[in-house]
Amino acid sequence: MKKTFINSLVLLLFIAVSTTGFAQKLITKTGSIKFQASMPSYEEVAAENKSVSAVLEQSTGDFASLVLIKGFRFKVALMEEHFNENYMDSEKFSKATLKGKIEDFDISKISNTAKNFTLKGDLTIHGKTKPISVIIKISKAANGVIAVGAFEVKPEDFDIQIPSLVRNKIADKIKINYNFLLVQ
Repeated sequence: MKKTFINSLVLLLFIAVSTTGFAQKLITKTGSIKFQASMPSYEEVAAENKSVSAVLEQSTGDFASLVLIKGFRFKVALMEEHFNENYMDSEKFSKATLKGKIEDFDISKISNTAKNFTLKGDLTIHGKTKPISVIIKISKAANGVIAVGAFEVKPEDFDIQIPSLVRNKIADKIKINYNFLLVQ
């Protein structure tokens, strides 16, 4: 009986230690990013990517996200082609990343009601990195958290050239919406 108790105790300790390292990170490979760059009275300039990867380290609030530029889908195929070849040069700059830290993040205080946090970090688009501070709304999900939010960027801040011929058809500030279900 004593041996069974010790074996059970060792097994519980092993499970506790081995799952601690893995349970700290919440991940997704199916996050969504939408961007909107439309101007009134012109054709819609918008796209969505539903294969965005993101990781949240629960114990520290460290956050990272990666999106492949060629994964954005437009309603019009020609617009998608121009986006990849003429604006984003996606062969050369194949991804965009956001790496940072969620300030004052405490997983134990996350509930079904979304709570606002500030995410500060570095946003890299088109090979250029800029510091960013955005609001991220986090709520509890079945086996993780939901993180949603929006922010704006200016193409010129990331050396993205918009030809003068179409300049007035594309917004000066591009609105980006993100939605991640991060799970263990």
